[in-house]
Amino acid sequence: MTKDKIIIVGAGLCGSLLAVRLAQRGLKVAVYEQRPDMRGNEVDAGRSINLALSARGLWALERAGLKEQILEHCIPMRGREIHPLGGDAFLSPYSGRSEDYINSVSRPGLNAALLDHAERYPEIELHFAAKVSQVDLDAAKIQYNKDGKEHTDEGAIVIGTDGVGSIVRRSMMRESTRLLFNYSQDFLRHGYKELSILPDAQGDWKIKKEALHIWPRGHFMIIALPNLDGSFTLTMFHPYEGEAGFNALSTPEKITDFFEKYYPTLLPYIPHLPQEYFENPTGSLGTIKCWPWQAYGKALIMGDASHGIVPFYGQGMNASLEDVRVFDEVLDDIGDDWQRVFERFQHLRKENTDAIADLAIDNFYEMRDHVDDQNFMRKRKIEMQLEQQFPEYYSKYSLVTFKPELSYHQAMTRGREQDRRLLEMCASNEYEQIPLEQYLTALQN
Repeated sequence: MTKDKIIIVGAGLCGSLLAVRLAQRGLKVAVYEQRPDMRGNEVDAGRSINLALSARGLWALERAGLKEQILEHCIPMRGREIHPLGGDAFLSPYSGRSEDYINSVSRPGLNAALLDHAERYPEIELHFAAKVSQVDLDAAKIQYNKDGKEHTDEGAIVIGTDGVGSIVRRSMMRESTRLLFNYSQDFLRHGYKELSILPDAQGDWKIKKEALHIWPRGHFMIIALPNLDGSFTLTMFHPYEGEAGFNALSTPEKITDFFEKYYPTLLPYIPHLPQEYFENPTGSLGTIKCWPWQAYGKALIMGDASHGIVPFYGQGMNASLEDVRVFDEVLDDIGDDWQRVFERFQHLRKENTDAIADLAIDNFYEMRDHVDDQNFMRKRKIEMQLEQQFPEYYSKYSLVTFKPELSYHQAMTRGREQDRRLLEMCASNEYEQIPLEQYLTALQN
């Protein structure tokens, strides 16, 4: 047991990348993960297996020298392929610039790559199947169970990157009066369930490969992301109640009839639908916000432990990886004065992670309700033309996704105002007669 090391609780994407960056600085790190080593175990059925990696996450990976390695295992997604009910599918590009796209990446594949990299550093100890049960915030000390026995470890600091159920955050909550700790958890009245489109007989993709597919249906929808093996991961985002609710879709006959009615073009690709639907669990969708993120200069939370968000901007992973980049930059400025590091880090991140949490909720309603709305489609058309002709213009989505030098809060503020002005102009039947320069001037003033 040595007190000069850093203890990280959680070996997911955020914790693994953080361990690598700290080790690259020459710091000693001990990582504790309650699950077995995922490299030798299958991911739980129904847990998201691919994610959208974009510029913010790539920037963080680049600081660790891992960007190019990870990109080799990604599939570019250049836009949303919209599948309206009763109409033809169409592609809505993410940007008017061909170099702007997001990447479908395997969650377990990315996590495994980060863990493999972590194992190269003698400064890093990895402890799997080690469930942390207590955190002494004042002493940076943990108690954990491994192989049926209780153990303790103590370091200079403890950092919790252990997800939305974080034991480190719960330890802060237990000292809420002393820390003046505030916590909120807000659930959507929707849940999610994962399905799949399997590859064809040649191992190829059955629908367009380089796109994020959306079947919008008013107050519910399905999305699909491509995987390297030729499959797609489908995610149903449905309410719990009502005709489309998970509680109502309770038999194979009901689920098949429902898909025939609302997803007829998708149904031929998923002949295994009833079996997969009832085998995979239904997950909840919630937003976590809290403050402060640190305790006594000895403990810190980051990633989903401090800001769990819903997945509708494709930024949950990117925001967590960006946490690591910002933390790393604070260390550049301050060094290992942990009290000052923690204070600056949490103040830099709080308003930005709140902003992306709010934007993710906004985008849920946009993807679900408006992607095939006339004024929304007009706005996207104008945005594409503006981005193609004026390199200085970025839509709200592009500001968030492709401009990582802007904070989330800056991107949200500027993007919302742009959206408001554009939608007002696109509501006119003469919107196509308005010169692009006039749109740009209106957005810049």
